Amino acid sequence: MSLAVQFSEYGTPDVLRVVDVPPPTAGPGQVRLAVRAAGVNPIDWKILHGDMRQVMPLDLPGGLGSDVAGVVDQVGEGVTAFGVGDEVLGASLTPSYAQLALADPAALVVRPASVPWEVAGTLAGAGITAWEVLNKLKIAGGETLLVHAAAGGVGTFAVQLAVDRGVRVIGTASEANHERLRAFGAEPVTYGPGLVERVRAVSPRGVDAVLDASGRGEIPDSIELAGGPERVLSLVAFDAAGSGIQLHQTEPGAGGPRALTDILAFIEAGRLRVPIQRTYPLGGAADALAVSRSGHPGGKLVLLPA
Repeated sequence: MSLAVQFSEYGTPDVLRVVDVPPPTAGPGQVRLAVRAAGVNPIDWKILHGDMRQVMPLDLPGGLGSDVAGVVDQVGEGVTAFGVGDEVLGASLTPSYAQLALADPAALVVRPASVPWEVAGTLAGAGITAWEVLNKLKIAGGETLLVHAAAGGVGTFAVQLAVDRGVRVIGTASEANHERLRAFGAEPVTYGPGLVERVRAVSPRGVDAVLDASGRGEIPDSIELAGGPERVLSLVAFDAAGSGIQLHQTEPGAGGPRALTDILAFIEAGRLRVPIQRTYPLGGAADALAVSRSGHPGGKLVLLPA
């Protein structure tokens, strides 16, 4: 048997339990990982709460997590990309809040020895999303990008990747996170009423593009600042589809390995930082999700099952 975090009913983190489960077996075209780190993301507590049940129905009891880093300990038929003992990171097929998880080799890349496990386990979801949306928005050097929730999971990656391209980045965040954004090369502004005026105070002509990772209702202001909806993209405001903005949902297996390869190169070169607020043992999943739901300005939250 192996240990996994599961829930038998939707609810708060209090419904989570660490339970013994039969170890999964790698099928054809799959690998099994001994999980070393699993990133905690906002979508995880949304799934737990039942907010995603219409688009991601689960057969309960269910598990959580898709960001993963670990050691390949079993290889399914037909797999040649990785072998037992390889250290990898990416997205899992089965919940990663567990000692063992299955993954598609096409959604994994090799973990560089210089990248700590706790960092490696946080890159797939937020990192790939940030990489994809910057390309989707066609952000180029010399342009100005407004990022909502710039200190959040996706925002942290998007700000740094955009700055590395020579883009001027304005980021909305609480005042407690302004110094952190400045350290990443962004110009912080406080979110909330009066946002348009505050952005125009630092960028009178507005912005070239907007990435909305907050869902606090900034879409009308974003369209005004960008001069139209064409280069406004949201990860969360799906109710604003009729406004003409772009909407984005990441599929880590699609362009994931290429994005992760680029992100790892930036990390190894010291051009991208991934702040880790706190790590937890597997039994600390409920505490990690509670912190995630309340906001975690200090950085990423990570489970270390091993």
